[in-house]
Parts: sequence; C-alpha cells; structure tokens
Amino acid sequence: MKPDALDRALATGDGPTIVCAQAGNVNTGAFDPLDAIADVTGRHRAWLHVDGAFGLWAAASETLKPHTRGVERADSWATDAHKWLNVPYDSGLVFVAHPAAHRAAMSVSAAYLLRSPEEPREPMDWTPEASRRARGFAVYAALRSLGRRGVEDLVDRCCRLARRFADRLRQEPVIQILNEVVLNQVLVRVAPPTGDADAATREALRVIQEERVCWLGGTRWRDMDAMRISVSNWSTTESDVDRSADSIIRATRRQA
Repeated sequence: MKPDALDRALATGDGPTIVCAQAGNVNTGAFDPLDAIADVTGRHRAWLHVDGAFGLWAAASETLKPHTRGVERADSWATDAHKWLNVPYDSGLVFVAHPAAHRAAMSVSAAYLLRSPEEPREPMDWTPEASRRARGFAVYAALRSLGRRGVEDLVDRCCRLARRFADRLRQEPVIQILNEVVLNQVLVRVAPPTGDADAATREALRVIQEERVCWLGGTRWRDMDAMRISVSNWSTTESDVDRSADSIIRATRRQA
C-alpha cells in the first residue's frame, strides 16, 4: 500500500472508513509501511486494521521486528496461531484497541441468553460465537512451552529456511522467484524459454503435489500463475528444504 495514494483516496471519501494494511502478505511475505499508513489514517480518522496472519509474529524477532514498526498504532490486529505456533487449525487471534467498539460489534441479546450478575465479563460479548471449543488452551500451551526466545528462534529459523529455498531455486534457469524473501514466503513461477508460463507453472504444481515430497499451493500474483512456498513448521530442517527443492526442480525441468 502506498501512503500517498491512500491519503488521496481518503481525502475524497465520505463517512466511516476502514483501512486494512498487511503485515506479511500471504503470497510474498511483504509488509506495508505501517507507520506511514498510521499517520494517514490518523489524519483522516479512519480505523486501521492490520492483517498479520503470518507477519505479526515477526515482532518476536529482533532481526525482523523493524518490519512491524508502527503496528502498535493500529486500531485492531489479526493473526493466526495455527500457522507459526503449529497449534490446531482455526486458532485465529484478534486484538482490538477499543473495548467499547469491540463489544458493540460482537455482543448479541436473546431471551434465552440470560446474563449472570456475578459474571463481570461475558465471553460471548467479545466473539462471533455464543459457544466454542477452548482454542486458547493450545495457544497458551505453545507459548508457555516455547517462551519468548523459543518463538523468536522458530520465526528466525523458518525465515532462514525460506531464504535457503529461494537461493537454491533461483539457480535454475526456468524458475523465477517473484518476491523479495523478507519473511517465510517464497513465490515461484516456471518460465520456460517458449510456451505458456502459466500452464507450465500449473503442470509443475500438479507434478510436485503428486510426488508428495512436499506440498506447495497454487496462487495468482499480478495476473500470473505461481506456486507459493510457506515455511512455518517447527520440525522443518535444511535437509527437508533440500529434498523439497530437488522435487520442485525435477518438476520444473519437465516443463522446459
């Protein structure tokens, strides 16, 4: 997101506005300039939300933390514990800086939903569901087990392995790395000397998934088909990366 373009867009708007900035784009791992965006949203009294499904965890790393500069100035934030913390799926986390707005958005009332005067904080006033499983337990256990240093080591290790992926793959003439690898995402495209690069990329992805050495997801980026590598598992090693890169290279060479 370009802050100057955002400034011009908000200047022409009328009424309540929400700006959604990215901390760790799902395709590229890129970060919006959060501090500059917060300056703009502050001037225009817009609500700033930060989608940090992956990227908020960069704040745990002394090396990567500068990417998140200004994130504390947002009005709300979202991230996923089922990604980098490796806890069960659907463990999303949301933080809101304004309790009154948070409760007003989530609270519901019905005749059968009787509130206890002895309960100072009713949980269903703060979540979309009236009842749910104890997602927080696994998140607590992971954080308690890892500690601050453990989370930092996990994030740094995964990002280092992502760079290893990119360094290995970019040596292949028919492989393009479409992003600057700033986090744990590597965006890969097959670019044969002749023929349809989109079709070659899709076919390489099919071969890779069928071989089952590793799993990549397909995506679209700037009107191009691509393959998305995301390194976030605590058990991934350099050997895993090398074996996976070999599989990707085999599949892409078949498209040359």
